[in-house]
Parts: sequence; C-alpha cells; structure tokens
Amino acid sequence: ITLCDFGARVVSIYVPDRDGKLGEVNIGFDEVAPYIAHGGPSIGASIGRVGNRIGGARFTLNGVEYNVPKNDGENSLHGGEGFHTRWWFAECQEKEDADLVTFRYVSADGEEGYPGRLEVEVTYAWTEKNEMCISYRAISDQDTLCNLTNHAYFNLSGEENVLDHLLQINASLITATDEGLIPTGEELDVTGLPVDFRKPLRIRDGMARAAEYPLMVTKKGYDFNFRVDGEGMRVHAILRAPASGRVMHVCSTEPCIQLYTGQHFDTTGHGGKHYTCMAGLALETQHHPDAIHHANFPGVVLKAGEEFTSQTVYSFGVE
Repeated sequence: ITLCDFGARVVSIYVPDRDGKLGEVNIGFDEVAPYIAHGGPSIGASIGRVGNRIGGARFTLNGVEYNVPKNDGENSLHGGEGFHTRWWFAECQEKEDADLVTFRYVSADGEEGYPGRLEVEVTYAWTEKNEMCISYRAISDQDTLCNLTNHAYFNLSGEENVLDHLLQINASLITATDEGLIPTGEELDVTGLPVDFRKPLRIRDGMARAAEYPLMVTKKGYDFNFRVDGEGMRVHAILRAPASGRVMHVCSTEPCIQLYTGQHFDTTGHGGKHYTCMAGLALETQHHPDAIHHANFPGVVLKAGEEFTSQTVYSFGVE
C-alpha cells in the first residue's frame, strides 16, 4: 500500500490474484500533482468534516445557523474544500503484525463554515493478512458536525471497468433521495429492486435493470446510501472479481455504506492507464447523508470534548 499526506489518501494497493501475481486494485495517480489538480473527485482521500451531502449547504446547531460551501448545486458535498484538499502531518510505525501511518490534521474553528477547532487523526494499518485497517479519531472544543470516511475506488480485476464485478451489500434498506441525492427522510426496502445486493449481484446485471429504480437512470449508475443491517463491527460488503479471483471484504462500525460506481471517470492514472466510466467503484462507510436534517437517522453532532471514533477494514483475498 502507498499513502500520501495530501488528503491523507490511499494512492496504491497491490495484492495478488488467484495465480499469485501482484496487481493494482486502487484507482489513483503516480504523482501528487494530479491529486491537487483533480482534488474535487476526492480520489483515495480522507473525507471530512462531513462526508456526503448537506442539503441546502446550511444547518442549525444549538440555535445558530451555519452556512457551508455550495459545491454540489445548492448543496454541500464532502465538506466543501474539505480534508481531501489539506496537507496532513504523517507519522509512521512498524509493528510485528502491521505497518501503520497516522495522519493528523487540525481544522480551525470556522473552517469551511463549521464551528469548533477539530483535531483529527486517521490511522492506516496494513497487516500481514492483507488488510487495510482505517481508524478515525476526532475531538472538538465546540459542538460541531463530524462524519469521516474514505473515498478509495477499487477495481479488483485490472480490466477496463467494474461491470463484471459481483457485489454483495448486507443492507435491507436504501436511503430515499431526491434527484440531488438529498434524503427525503424515508428508507426504502430494497426487495425486488436493482439496488438489492443482499445476494451477490453483477454490476452489469444491476445496470441492465436501471429503469426499475429511476434514479439509476438519472445518475447513470449507482450513487446511493445503504443502511447496513446489524450494529457494531460487521461485514458491510463483499466485492468479487471473477476474472482475477480477488475478493474484498469491507467491515465497519459505521451504520451505512455509500456505493458509487465512478460514472464520472475520464482521466489518466497509474502507469498511464486511462480511466473511463466505471473504471472503479467506491464503498464509503459513513453515517447517513444530510443526517443533521433528519432526526430518524443516527446523529452526526459531535459534542464538545467528546471523542468521535470509527473503524473500517478492507480485507483482500482470493477464491
């Protein structure tokens, strides 16, 4: 695994296929300059203060209205010019069973419109079992919002796109949204829809049924939040690439996971490879989008002096 202190991001992940041949499974660039130039897509980066969207780019906390950047139409996405555009301090450690890098960043009170001085740590551990463990920690001196995630894109086959990947998501409910992907407050049963991943579903086969879930047509693919069944650390998703035999398990303490199939890709990345539509997909563990405006969603308010913690593990293997 290769990491970068610009955006505390994942740059490269090499893991073996069923024949033992190492291959790149992460979408990214070979130098830092493209990350700076293409910072908007957040490729591989740590996301904050608030991952996903805030409707209307404003919220009220403790009776005070705060305005945050409008960078997704009338809404705010991924904290505006958020943590993915910041330089982080990095500290490396070598341990017996894993190598670790801890990235630290201090977000000033008022940065991007958010209240409170927020101290953030993101620790990546790469284990001897081919696991990428991401641990998040944050603490603020004022009440604020906090919803941290990672925006890595994966392609386990090395092929042009992920359409033939098989995906399983352990979620019975999907968050209903408007066309701007702002939640309505409802959660829909996935049964019978092309967003039902409780059994492995080939991305290509799901896309062929897009008309059954009209937002898939509008968004030209998947860009949806799933409330994962159960609580605590558990399996959120399993991604398989039959062509290579690689498999990736995603486990997390977070309540949700966002599936985004990379419809926007049109850029040149690792080794001069051109990334086109659906070159990779993101599986972002998180709280609900726009949670601050929906009391029925798990809250994203971080109280002054309290600690935000979260852990997500991406485990790689073959079958």
